[in-house]
Amino acid sequence: MVAATEFTPVISLLGGMMIGASALLLMWSVGRIAGISGIVAGALTSGGAERSWRLAFIVGLFAGGVLAASTSDALEGVGPAASWPWLVVAGLVVGFGTRLGSGCTSGHGICGLSRFSKRSIWATITFMASGFATVFVLRHLI
Repeated sequence: MVAATEFTPVISLLGGMMIGASALLLMWSVGRIAGISGIVAGALTSGGAERSWRLAFIVGLFAGGVLAASTSDALEGVGPAASWPWLVVAGLVVGFGTRLGSGCTSGHGICGLSRFSKRSIWATITFMASGFATVFVLRHLI
């Protein structure tokens, strides 16, 4: 079993390559940038073929997680570090922030940085700074 805190460069590299390959596949197949918040929002608001590929992408995300968990013990003992009410509040705040920032970490951090988008660079800096501040407040002030 690999603990979530262990340094795993090969597994991390393979995971990063798979994320990059999926972003390339989405760009090649439907000409869209892989930003999860935009894909989810579009799945809720669009129709027809546009909704179909978005739903397929979301189902693939969950299926990949289930497949990884069922074929490996790497996720054994891994669970949420916070209570469900905190997770719901955090999810709503993240959802609001991604709509406010016109994208999430996957869209800005993975696809936007690779395209040298100034907006994505600033968005990613903001995400990282907010994450550092949140961890500091939760671990040291609350």
